[in-house]
Amino acid sequence: MKKKELQVAALENGTSIDHIPAEQLFQVVRLLGIEDINSRVTIGSNLDSKKMGKKGIIKIADKFFREEEINRIALIAPNVNLNIIRDYEVTEKKRVTLPDELVGLVKCSNPQCITNNEPMLTHFTVIDKENVQLKCHYCERTIDKKAIEIIK
Repeated sequence: MKKKELQVAALENGTSIDHIPAEQLFQVVRLLGIEDINSRVTIGSNLDSKKMGKKGIIKIADKFFREEEINRIALIAPNVNLNIIRDYEVTEKKRVTLPDELVGLVKCSNPQCITNNEPMLTHFTVIDKENVQLKCHYCERTIDKKAIEIIK
């Protein structure tokens, strides 16, 4: 039996985002603005995964994400693995999950909502983290994953 290995350059310092559902990989790339990053970026698409069948991976040299950026990832691809790498060693592993509340990240889909008519931040309660369902704090509209519009 021939052993197969994935040859991807190791990161000295940076972030690796692993176990991204293959169909959501390029949504995550766009969401994080990776196309505008000047450091080395490695993107693996449709890689074999025992857990997922197919997966995506993104490695970014010298980039460490803020909490808000991590929450954006969770909106598109909850449960990805985020690894922080320093001096070629994984120093921190995180399983990206949605927080209980999101402020200023998602637009309310209700045109009558006060957040669409007044200059104020949106505020959502996460009511289902696995399937990504949100409830607006102000108008109480429920938004599912397919209807989410992320604020730039």
